Amino acid sequence: MPLNLSDALVVGISATALFDLKEADDIFNKKFEDNPDTAIEQYRAYMLKHEDDLLEPGAGFPLVKAMLELNKYQEHKDKPLVEVVVMSRNSPETGIRVLNTIRSRKINITRSAFTAGESGVDYLEAFDVDLFLTTNIKDAQRVIDSRTCAAAIVKNPPADISEIPENQVRIAFDGDAVLFDDKSEIVYRTKGLKEFQTAEDASTDIPLAEGPYAKLLMKLSKLQDRLPIRVEYSPVRIAIVTARSSPAEMRVIKTLRAWGVYVDEAFFLGGLEKSRILKAFKPHIFFDDQDVHLDKASEYVPSGKVPYHSASPLNSDRSSK
Repeated sequence: MPLNLSDALVVGISATALFDLKEADDIFNKKFEDNPDTAIEQYRAYMLKHEDDLLEPGAGFPLVKAMLELNKYQEHKDKPLVEVVVMSRNSPETGIRVLNTIRSRKINITRSAFTAGESGVDYLEAFDVDLFLTTNIKDAQRVIDSRTCAAAIVKNPPADISEIPENQVRIAFDGDAVLFDDKSEIVYRTKGLKEFQTAEDASTDIPLAEGPYAKLLMKLSKLQDRLPIRVEYSPVRIAIVTARSSPAEMRVIKTLRAWGVYVDEAFFLGGLEKSRILKAFKPHIFFDDQDVHLDKASEYVPSGKVPYHSASPLNSDRSSK
C-alpha cells in the first residue's frame, strides 16, 4: 500500500535553498553567457569533479534540520510527523553532490526529485507538499498562483546561524498577505493608515480571509496536537510579527481563535523595525511579503519572501519592492 503523507507536514525544498550552490550556479551562468551550447556539459563536468566536496548550509537548512528532528516524537514508524523532499533542477548524475552532502551531514531526507533543468513545481502535489522553499522566483510565483501550497523565495542565509535554538522549531510569520489575504493590506496601501485602522476596528469580530500561508499554519497546529507535550511547552513555537497595532490587532487574535490555531507569541509593532524582534526570537525562518522588512531581517535570521498572487493589485505597488 502506498505511503500516505496526508497527516505529515511535508516540506519541499530546492537544492539551492537547502545548500549554498551559488558557486556552481555562477559557473553555469557564466558558461551559458559564453557558450550556451556547451554550458550544460561544462556544468556537468564541474559537478562531477566536485561531487565529494560538501556543500555549506543554505537559508532553508536550519528549518529542515529542526523539522526532521521532530520525528523523534512520532508514535508509529510509518506515520512521520514531518517529511522533507529535495526538488532539484540538477540531473540525477549532477545531483550526487547534493545527496552526498545530505548523507554526510546526517540529515534524514529520503525523498528527492531531480528534473534535469525542468521545474519541479508540477510534482508538488504528487509529494503532498505543504511548503515549498526555493531560490527560483518563477517557480515560487507559479506555486502561489496555483494555490498548490505555501511557497517562498529564500533570501541569502545570514552570516551566523549558530544562535538559532536547537531541540525546537521556531517559525515567524507576517500577517497580511501571508497568513491572511491581501484585502486589508490593499486598504492600507490605497487609503492610508487611518482608514485601515477604522475598517479593521469595525470588523473586529469578522475573521480575516485565509492567505497563502493559512493552511500551513493550520497544519502546524495539527502537528502541535500530535506531539506528546502540552501546546504551551511544544517544541514547535510560532510567532506572528506584524506592523499592525491597536486597534487593528484584535481582529488578528480573533481570527486565529476562529481558525482554531494556537500561536505562542504575537508582536504588533505599529511601524517599529521587525528585525530587532526577530533577532531576539531567533526563528528558523521568517516569512514576509515585503523586501523592506526582509532585507534587514535576513541579516539576522533565515528569511523567505512570499510572492503576491499575479492577479493581486499589490503587484503594481512599488512599495512592496
